[in-house]
Amino acid sequence: MAVVKVEEGESIDRALKRFKRECERDGILREWKRRAYYEKPATQRKNKKKAAERRQLKKLRKMQIRMKKRR
Repeated sequence: MAVVKVEEGESIDRALKRFKRECERDGILREWKRRAYYEKPATQRKNKKKAAERRQLKKLRKMQIRMKKRR
């Protein structure tokens, strides 16, 4: 759970910015979005597989670009 103590003389905007950063670091919003609706286990597996394929393609593209730069 993200907790931010507001210092004396600190602006609310600055404290809010620190709070948002803390939430981002803890992954609170990501977790909330993930739990916003029920996803069947088969759909979860399908989405994980798609994400893995996207990561693999991205890695492959990066390697190809590096090889082109070496020539």
